[in-house]
Amino acid sequence: MANKLFDVAPEILIGVAIDVVVRGQASFVASFGITDPLQQVYLLGALTLAIWVFESLFEFAYLVLWRNLAQDLQHELRTSAYAHVQNLDLAYFEDRSSGGLVAVLNDDVNQLERFLNGGASDLIQVLVTVLACGAVFFAISPQIALLAFTPIPVILWGAFYFQRKAGPRYDVVREKVAALSGRLANNLAGIATIRSFAAEQRERERLAAESLAYVAANRSAIRLSAAFVPLIRMAILFGFLCTFVRGGQLVLEGQLQAGFYAVLVFLTQRLLWPLTRLADTVDLFERAMASTRRILSLLATPITIRDSDENPPEHAARGDIAIEGLHFAYANGVEVLRGIDLEVRAGQTLALVGATGGGKSSLIKLLLRFYAPTRGCIRLDGRDIADYPLRSLRGQIGWVAQDVFLFDGTVRENIAYGRPGAGEADIVAAAVAAEAHEFIQRLPQGYDTPVGERGIKLSGGQRQRLSIARALLKDPPVLLLDEATSAVDNETEAAIQRSLARLAHQRTVVVIAHRLSTIVHADQIAVLDEGRVVERGTHAELIARNGSYAALWRVQTGAVAGG
Repeated sequence: MANKLFDVAPEILIGVAIDVVVRGQASFVASFGITDPLQQVYLLGALTLAIWVFESLFEFAYLVLWRNLAQDLQHELRTSAYAHVQNLDLAYFEDRSSGGLVAVLNDDVNQLERFLNGGASDLIQVLVTVLACGAVFFAISPQIALLAFTPIPVILWGAFYFQRKAGPRYDVVREKVAALSGRLANNLAGIATIRSFAAEQRERERLAAESLAYVAANRSAIRLSAAFVPLIRMAILFGFLCTFVRGGQLVLEGQLQAGFYAVLVFLTQRLLWPLTRLADTVDLFERAMASTRRILSLLATPITIRDSDENPPEHAARGDIAIEGLHFAYANGVEVLRGIDLEVRAGQTLALVGATGGGKSSLIKLLLRFYAPTRGCIRLDGRDIADYPLRSLRGQIGWVAQDVFLFDGTVRENIAYGRPGAGEADIVAAAVAAEAHEFIQRLPQGYDTPVGERGIKLSGGQRQRLSIARALLKDPPVLLLDEATSAVDNETEAAIQRSLARLAHQRTVVVIAHRLSTIVHADQIAVLDEGRVVERGTHAELIARNGSYAALWRVQTGAVAGG
């Protein structure tokens, strides 16, 4: 506001200077006691210097402070939205592309920052200009003021009309951005698959179609905003001509001083020409509002897995797990677990086996509270896991997934992920126990070797052993293993099995096993079929029962032909 007030002042001083030159000792400045015209000119020069200095200082201040405000708001909004996304249940991510979410968290937040950085301050400056110039106009000539301000209602009507028409178009633009971001993220993640099928041209065409859809949506909005600019220019021309012609008539008739006429002509430009930027400002505003609607929609997504307000247990869990009458269905309503009842004593191993789609991985995710059961409950040490704070519950559990995720960092950073700040000796000890130390030493930079995005620079077995080392370093009382050896060669499997044996020592273990030979020593084996436990017992008991488990065993050991 201060910057804009000083910005308007030079036009007034030009008019006052003309008044001094024309009227001399009878000028407006002479009424303040300075009658010598030369002294009046010196005074105006000093005022001009002061005004320009203060205008520059306030411009520097508002640029720095306003832009920093925009950066702070951008940062807070992005981190708040990301924190909310982290708390959403996994079902939310199953229906949305990661690229679309990145578009909201990055591009949409940046779009809002662009408006705050420039457009919002422009609106304030236009308002201050209108008020300051209006005050001068009405003080000098109310008649000319009314003529000069006549275009403003037309300009405001055009701005609101454009806003109303442009809003839906920019909503479409943001949707196309999300679709394009999703396509790019998906293709970059699957670049090896695309190349293996020689599908580069096909994917290039699909991306081009998404990009053209985005371009078309933008062009629709651009056509509308482009039509707004000529409308504003014609309205401004009308206001300027009214001031120019009517003011000249009043001067010739002796009703207005020449210096004041100069002030009004210059101020008309200062008043109306900034309004030409109103089209760009409204355009920025509508783009920002479309982005804001998407961000607020994301923030309004309800969190279904609520954190508990209960106090965490004072000591580490013993590891007793009780699953009681557990039912679970995904968002599509299809029930994948039906009345599961299982119990695992602390330090024991429970193996889950059965055909794909039987509900084994769903049960693991329920143990981690990635989802909430539709009925029944899971208890840890006699306490419903829904009553544990999520951080406390998941801090008691180690998870070695079949599809290992490694972060884009070094080997050391990935092993230490479960226990930030772990010492070098602990990291190496975990790697040795996971039989990963030997291959790590052969890497170009040892423990400081970057693993690439998702661990792409390592083999599947190497990634799996790093995930086991990560779990070993965390040292949890409960361990969940989701087919940790299903996709590796025999030698790697043997190494991983030795690592898992160390990892399972004195812990409660729930393991999903594809290869039954790896779980023959489990304390309890549960066979799941279509979401139900159809058999339960030790390996010897289930073989003797000659049921589903025995049939699976014969298939894997090659005893089918003999009956």
